Amino acid sequence: MQQMNLTLMYMRNAFIVDIAQRKSVKVLKLNSISPASAKQWLQSDILIFDTWHWWLHTGRKQPWDMIEDGKVMRKDMNRLEAYEKALRTWSRWVNHNVNTNKVKLFFQGVSPDHWNASEWGKPERQRCGEQGEPLVMEGRGAIGSRNEADIILKKVLKRMKKKKQQVHLLDINKLSQYRVDAHPSIYGNPRNIGMDCTHWCLPGVPDAWNQLLYATL
Repeated sequence: MQQMNLTLMYMRNAFIVDIAQRKSVKVLKLNSISPASAKQWLQSDILIFDTWHWWLHTGRKQPWDMIEDGKVMRKDMNRLEAYEKALRTWSRWVNHNVNTNKVKLFFQGVSPDHWNASEWGKPERQRCGEQGEPLVMEGRGAIGSRNEADIILKKVLKRMKKKKQQVHLLDINKLSQYRVDAHPSIYGNPRNIGMDCTHWCLPGVPDAWNQLLYATL
């Protein structure tokens, strides 16, 4: 069997678009992916992007002070709207810079959280606490509400597909919604986070994502 020589690189750019330092202020630039930021991306044969998880961070977890939206500077704005603008900036960058006939391009879908137990018919529960098993839905019952971030991502990728850009969506949203039991819950870092119904414990859900990626490759 012929072996493949792969060089793996993890580059953390949680928002994909640029964050620029201007004097003492960090600015999230919704319309900018600079050549310097994307230089290493263009050296890769496989690109995997992921972003939504970080768009809801506020306070000390938020790595920017202001948002630049075109020619407008804002202290803050609707995060779904900002997320969509950033995705469209990314899609334009791909259109102008990436030959998807030569580069395998993936976008990881939206990872769901489990903050609202009413979404799976357990309003008496405290979020994802005390959940020890995956959800079992009778018949074709839906889990949770419409995930707006997931809908926005799919809409942007669909428009790219019409331009014959081959972007593979790693659609992890629905399958991960069943795993209400797989979060750190109260056992992660209770003094700093409290109930954690957003991140995932290992081994578990992210391993399934990796298997799907491996099968797709």
